Formats: sequence, C-alpha cells, structure tokens
Amino acid sequence: MLTFKKRKKKRTTEDKILDSVIVILLILLCVVTIYPFWYVIVISLSSAEAIAKSGGFMLWPQGFNLDAYKAVLSTPDVWIGFRNSLFYVTAGTTISVTMTILLAYPLSKHDLWGRKWIMILITITMFFGGGLIPSYILISKVLDIDGTVWSMLVPGAISTYNMLLMRTYFQGIPKELEESAKIDGASTMRILIKIILPLSIPSIAVIALFYAVDIWNAWFNANLYLSQNRELWPMALYMREVLIQGNVNTVQAQMAGAAGGAVQIAKSLKMATTVVSTVPILIVYPFVQKYFTKGVMLGAVKE
Repeated sequence: MLTFKKRKKKRTTEDKILDSVIVILLILLCVVTIYPFWYVIVISLSSAEAIAKSGGFMLWPQGFNLDAYKAVLSTPDVWIGFRNSLFYVTAGTTISVTMTILLAYPLSKHDLWGRKWIMILITITMFFGGGLIPSYILISKVLDIDGTVWSMLVPGAISTYNMLLMRTYFQGIPKELEESAKIDGASTMRILIKIILPLSIPSIAVIALFYAVDIWNAWFNANLYLSQNRELWPMALYMREVLIQGNVNTVQAQMAGAAGGAVQIAKSLKMATTVVSTVPILIVYPFVQKYFTKGVMLGAVKE
C-alpha cells in the first residue's frame, strides 16, 4: 500500500517577518480596543484615595470596593432608565425586524413591478436625510407623538442597510422551495412564515442585534423628544446626564462618608454608571454569536 507524505512548505524569512508583524499589530489592536473598557471597570472598583494617587493610570483595581455600584444601583433614576431602555429595545427591535422583513421580502422578487425604482428611492435615504428640522416637525407636529414612547420607536424603525442585508439573504434562498410550496397551494404569507423565515434565522438574529444595540445606545431622539418627560428617559440619556453634565449629586451624597475628593468620587460614579449601562447589551451577544458571521457574510454576497 502506497503512502504519501504531505510535504510541508518551507517558510521563508519574509513569511516569518510578515507573520510577526501581523501578530504584533493584532496584539496592539486588542490592547487599544480592550484597555478603555478595562480602565472603566478598574476605576469603578477602586477607592477614591487610590484614584487620586494613581494620577489617572491604573492597570488593576486598587482599594477594591463596590461603593460606586451600590450608590448607582440604589438610585431610582437608574432603574427607571433601565426599565425604559428594556422596553424600547424589546418593542423597537420587534417593530424594526418585522417591518424590515415585510419590506425586504417583496423587494427580493425580481418580478415585482417597479422594484428598480423603489430600490433607488430607498437607497437614496442612505446618503441623504430629511434634516433635523423637518424630522422634528414631522414627529412633533404632523404625527404628534412628541413626548411619547412612539417618538423612540417610529423614527428610524427601518434601517436601509439592514434591509439590504435581509433582501440579499432572501435572494440567496433557492427559488425551488417557494415554487414547490406554491404548487402545493401555499399562499405568499404562508411561504414567508413557514419556509423563508426559518431558513433566515441567522440573518434575522444579526439584524435584531444591530437594531437592539442602536436602540439601547440611542440618546439623541430621547434628548430631542423626551426632554420634558423624565419618566420616559432611556438609560442612555441618564448616562449622558451623568457623564457630560456631571449630575451625580444624588448618588454622590450617598458616598459622603468615602475618603478622597469629590472629583475622584464623581469619576468612580461615572465609570460605574458606564459599566451598568453597558453590561446588559453585552450579555445578549453570546446568544446570537453563532449566527453573527454566517448571517452577515451570507447577507452581504450578491448573486
């Protein structure tokens, strides 16, 4: 019996140098990407004295304590913002994904009348917006949803980029499946629900994640339309108030017994608020991670 040994390709000096450069660059990229978030965690877990002595640079928590988190989590505004953000993410993602599917599926059909012109009009919105003032007039005057939860759900309910990904994914599904279902008497809606959507779970999961992250981080619409209704503020708007305006007097008063200056206490509180508002959306990612690469890559390849 003949056996063949697989010849190992000899690596040249140039290959080794190139690999070393790539590894070094990737390590630097990881450090630059991870350290800011790690720094936020470190400061939030450190004491005010340690923050004052460090001069702003720390690799590990010093004077470990959870006072900042206790103060932040004991503030009613944080829980109100978390509740509102959770509602906006759940309702907004459901609405956005549903509307994206209902728009992308018909546009994936080459025999749709006027498909080309509809796609041109939709694509234009990726490059040109209506402007801030017309958008504000539309939401507050025409639709009259200023100061309500709908002002967080309706604007931007459909992302053109996400719709194009979904449409391209639908186009990659074999037409024979739909033709067979039509022969068996299935309606268009039944085909969509029973055949297309189950096959499109990877793309739907990725797009849902995109929408959820955007809605969770959204503060501009809330600042524009909900500024007079504090009870409807999302977490992002509360965090903006703490980070930019330095409005931490409520929680800072609860840490009056902590040693160190007010600046260090405020800094620790800001970092703890950042972590509290960031961790929930990070928890979602592992559940859709297995679909992420597949959903994006397949949805990005055109026929």
